This record gives sequence, structure tokens and C-alpha cells, in this order.
Amino acid sequence: MIELKQVTKSFQNIPALEQITASIQEGLIFGLLGSNGAGKSTLLRLVSGVLKPDCGTITLDGSPIFENPPVKEQFCFLSDTVTYFPNATPASMGRYYALLYPSFCQNTFHRLLKKFGIAENQKLQTFSKGRKKQFSLLLGLCTGTKYLLCDETFDGLDPVARQAVKSLFAAELLKRDFTPIIASHNLRELEDICDCVGLLHRGKLLFASDLDTMKCSLCKMQCVIPDPAAEEQLLSELSVLQYEKTGSLLTMTARGSRTDILEAVHQKNPLFAEVLPLSLEEIFISEMEVTGYDIKDLIQ
Repeated sequence: MIELKQVTKSFQNIPALEQITASIQEGLIFGLLGSNGAGKSTLLRLVSGVLKPDCGTITLDGSPIFENPPVKEQFCFLSDTVTYFPNATPASMGRYYALLYPSFCQNTFHRLLKKFGIAENQKLQTFSKGRKKQFSLLLGLCTGTKYLLCDETFDGLDPVARQAVKSLFAAELLKRDFTPIIASHNLRELEDICDCVGLLHRGKLLFASDLDTMKCSLCKMQCVIPDPAAEEQLLSELSVLQYEKTGSLLTMTARGSRTDILEAVHQKNPLFAEVLPLSLEEIFISEMEVTGYDIKDLIQ
């Protein structure tokens, strides 16, 4: 488990991160959300041991990460900007990564290049932005490291490639000890892949929690209640975060357990009632409401 305790980092007296305390569990996909400049890249570089915190500690299973080669070799950090040698090709970069990472799997690397239609001997400088991001992710997966840190790595991927990469992540989680940490400014990038999510804003971690826990405290549903007075009473009884009315159909998101909210709705004799899946944005809205923030102001 990665543990951060009171981590602070500044550059030329300009604070980048302030008093960050969090835990990242093994075997889960952790999403780090925040607008540009929120401190996501700095945090990933600190976790991977590229940077040293000014204050606080960052440990992996109790051992410090910075300047600790046996621990650092368990991390692979993928920057938001894909870097490579002049005139490098996928094949040459694969050979280079095999020298850096003892667990790098050449067979898997060549298989994935073929699967994604990436020519091994084509110069990387001729690749599009999205193609470079694809290749960077494939390199990272093939390192075989326990932790893969992705800084805006999904940015620039088309929907088909994004889904294919997410499937690769899921497969890796099933077959080995693997923990991806994905930083993004886009809620939709993290919507259907992350188990846990943290939100950074202006260098501060506003919250970090697993999605299942957050979902248990919220319920979204739609219903048709023929009695307007009963509908009005329902909205006043529940802790409703948001609702909309389309004709006779009421759609609402309320704080509370699914069982309690369903019971409250059924007491109003609805003609129809159905629980709906919650989006990540709706979950964040509920969490940010407590702290007085508007999620749209934080990630746009």
C-alpha cells in the first residue's frame, strides 16, 4: 500500500501540493481527478520517486520511495508528454525498456504492437498524438511493474483505443499484482474504470474514497407519483441533491440508502419506480456539496 502523510511540495516558493494525506490500496485502479494546474503531475512524480517532498513522507509498504532503488523499480511513470530518443522506433524503445525493467515482457510487447496495428520499425516522430499515447501505455503495461502511474495518458485516445486499453488494464489486474494510478482532468476518462477516486484542487486533496462506499450513500431513481401533494411531500422528506420533472416522470438523486429511499417512494403509491445507475459526476456533486465546492468549477 502507498501511504502519503502530510506531503508538501513547492517550486521556487510557489506551493504545488499542501499537506496531502492519503492511502492507495493494492489491486485497485485509483483515479486522480483535477483541473490543469491542480498538482496531479507533481503528485505522481512524488509517488514514483522522481521528486522528493519538501515535507511529509511517502512510503510503499512502510519503506520510503525516494532514493530507494529496490522500491522505485516497482513503479513505472508515464508522463503526459511521450518522450523517446531521436529516430526511435517501437522496436528500439522496447529494447531500451527491457534494459531498465527486468520484468519487461518482449513477447507480450510484440503481441500488443501487432494487436494495435503499430509498426515496429516506424519512427515514433511520425506517429500522431493518439498513436504515441497508445504506444506509451503498451510500453508501460509490458514493464511488469507493480504500479503504473499514468499522467493524462488516456488524453488523445479515440473511444475504440481507450476501451481497448481499459480492457488490457482489467486483464492485468486479473493475472498479476497490479495497481494503476490514472490522473486526468476529465471525469469521463475515469467513469467506468476506477475503483477509487481522489480529487485535487489547487494543491489540496479535497477527498479520496472508493466509489462503492460513496455509491452506498446515494440513490438515483425515477418514478411517477400521480398525487402532486404526495410527490411534494416526498421531495421534502428526502435529502434531495437534485431533481427534474419531465411530464409526469420525476428523476431525482437523494442522499441515503437505496432501501430507505425506495421505501419512501413506495409509500407514495407510485405508478412506476426504478433505480438508475449513478454517474461519477453525480457522486462528486454530492461529495463537493458537503465542502461547499461546485464540481464544475473544479474540473473545467
